[in-house]
Amino acid sequence: MPTPQETARLEQIKKSWQQKRQITERLGKIKTKIGVYSGKGGVGKTTVAVNLAVTLASQGNSVGLLDVDIDCPNVTKVMGITDKPDYVDGQIIPSEKWGVKVVSMAFFQENPDEAIIWRGPMIHNAISQFLQQTEWDELDYLVVDLPPGTSDSPLTIMQNLPMDGFVVVSTPQDLANLDAKRCINMIRKLNLNVLGVVENYTGEIFGEGGGKNLAKEVDAPFLGDIALRSIYRDASKPTALLDKSVGKEFKSVADAMKKSLKEFGSEAV
Repeated sequence: MPTPQETARLEQIKKSWQQKRQITERLGKIKTKIGVYSGKGGVGKTTVAVNLAVTLASQGNSVGLLDVDIDCPNVTKVMGITDKPDYVDGQIIPSEKWGVKVVSMAFFQENPDEAIIWRGPMIHNAISQFLQQTEWDELDYLVVDLPPGTSDSPLTIMQNLPMDGFVVVSTPQDLANLDAKRCINMIRKLNLNVLGVVENYTGEIFGEGGGKNLAKEVDAPFLGDIALRSIYRDASKPTALLDKSVGKEFKSVADAMKKSLKEFGSEAV
């Protein structure tokens, strides 16, 4: 007879397997799933995720954007979206703006100024609920804005969501690239694909070339650089839709990402 501890462990394994199966079934109509990830906060990961999503949508693709930065969900702010998702028969029906379907923890905060102070298991459960209950329907791309670092939240996504690859965001500074290298190593340790590196905040103030050098060092594609521009202060819509130069930069990143997907054998629209 198994001990109570062995029985509990078997039940946990069974529950985890059922969750993964439900998530796989729920996301079965999504062709390509992309994680946007960084080693540290403040490098513009959410800005890249949002503008990449709206760029893909502007090219005629059906796109979803999932914000799983549970502690500091900012996607809704950058998207300028306030309409909350519907909740019908236990399913989350995403909100939509700029041609992109959106789900974020920010929709479920009563007060956006309050800190979400949760331990790992609660964060894991929240992310699992998003994955199991959201009805995305058919999508060409699902862009997932991950929290920074290498702890519970990104690990939950990497272990439970069948991702096609990750876009790693860094900046020209050495410290940002050191942390970016750590998250690249995490991705590869889990046998997942690094689609490439994006260098954000490129220009006179912070310099340039750090992201490109990182890509060479870790043998990953360099997807492009995004210049630091004053137009990002305009919050009326995602910047790629406001400014032609920014739009061109993100189109170049999207095209390089699609090329990388094909090289990894994933379907890119």
